Amino acid sequence: MIKMRSIIAFASCAILLSCGSGQKKGEADFIDENIEFAHAQIGKAIEVIETSGKFLNPTTLKPDSSVYYCGYADWRSGFFPGSVWLLYELTGDEILLSLADKYSKGMEEAKNLTQHHDVGFMVGCSFGNGFRITGNPAYLEVIVQAAKSLSTRFRPVAGVLQSWDVDRGWMSQRGWECPVIIDNLMNLELMFKATELSGDSSFYQIAVSHADRTMAEQFRPDGSCYHVIDYSLEDGSVRNRHTAQGYAHESAWSRGQAWAIYGYTVCYRETGDKKYIDQALKTFHFMQNHKNMPEDLIPYWDMDAPQIPNEFRDASAAACIASALYEISTMDLPGSQEYKEYADKIMTNLASPAYRASLGTNGNFLLMHSVGSIPHNAEIDVPLNYADYYFLEALKRKQIIENQ
Repeated sequence: MIKMRSIIAFASCAILLSCGSGQKKGEADFIDENIEFAHAQIGKAIEVIETSGKFLNPTTLKPDSSVYYCGYADWRSGFFPGSVWLLYELTGDEILLSLADKYSKGMEEAKNLTQHHDVGFMVGCSFGNGFRITGNPAYLEVIVQAAKSLSTRFRPVAGVLQSWDVDRGWMSQRGWECPVIIDNLMNLELMFKATELSGDSSFYQIAVSHADRTMAEQFRPDGSCYHVIDYSLEDGSVRNRHTAQGYAHESAWSRGQAWAIYGYTVCYRETGDKKYIDQALKTFHFMQNHKNMPEDLIPYWDMDAPQIPNEFRDASAAACIASALYEISTMDLPGSQEYKEYADKIMTNLASPAYRASLGTNGNFLLMHSVGSIPHNAEIDVPLNYADYYFLEALKRKQIIENQ
C-alpha cells in the first residue's frame, strides 16, 4: 500500500508540474499528461480496492454517487482489469503488472459462462490484453475456453451468435426468439484470437458467419445500424428489427454505431476482407456527417433523441469510435490521416474538463458523461468503466502512431 500511495503522489505531482508549466502542449505532452492523470486516478481506485482486501471491480456510480462494483458474471467485468493492463503498458509500472494479473484472475470464471454473449468483452479485455503483453500460456487457456463457451450460443440455422436468452428478465417480455445485438460484433475478436492460438478453425468460421449475417440484416442503406435483430430459430428469417437501449426502433443509438465501426474494423484486420472495412467506414461517415453530431464530436446518446441539443452525451461511444479510428488510420486506405485527425479531436475534447474528471472525483473513474440505457432508466450521465477502457486504448494507439 505504501508503494501505491507513493505512485499516486508522484503522478499527481507530475500532473501539477505539467499543467503549470505554461508551455504549449504538443502531441507528446498531451499523451504524457493523460497517462499521468490516469496513473493517479486509477491509482486511487486501486488503493480503495487493496485497502478492502476484497475482489472489487469498479463499474459505474450508483444513484447515491457511491461506486458500484460488479461480479465476474457482469458483462463489464473485464474492463477494469483491462484498463490496468493498458495502464501498465502505458507507464511500465511493475506494480500494475501484478495487479492486472490479480484482477484478471478474480473474474476468470467468466470463461465458462454460456448464458450470454459477452465473454468476448470480459475475457478479451482482461486475459486478451494480458496474453498480448506477457505471453503467459495460462491466459491462452482462458481465451480458448471462453471461445468454446461463446460457441455454444451459435445458431446454425440463422448463422449467428445469439446475444440474450429470452426465458427470463425484461428480454422475455419482448416476444423475441433469437435476439442479436450489434454489440455482439465486439465479441468476435475473441473468436478470431482463439483460432490463432488453438488452430481450431471453428471459432473463425463462426465469427465470419456472424459478421456476414449481421452485415446483411442489421444495417440501413445510410450505414446506420439497428440495435437488435430477432431471428427465427426455425428457419433463420428476421422476425423483428428493434432497439433495446436506443430511442426508437428506427433511431441511431450512438454506442451501437460505435460498436459497429469498431467491430468491423477488427473483422477487416483479422480476415483482410475489404467489405468489412467498407462497412465500418460507411457507419463512421454516417455518424461524422449526421446533422445532430455536436461540434465537439461527443455524440448524443441517440442521434435521433427528441430533445437534442438538450440530450445526454455518451463519452463511451466517442472513446470507442476514437480507438477504432486510430486503428483505421494505420491501414492502407485512402484518407487515413483524416481518420487520425478526427480521432485526435475526439480525444482532445474527452480529455478536457468538460468530460475528464478532476483528480479524486467521479468515483475515481477517468471520464464523466456516459449513458448506459435511458429506456431502462439505468446509468444515465455517469462514468462507465468501458468508457475509460476505450479512452486508454485510444491513448495507447495514439502514442504508438505518434512515436513512429
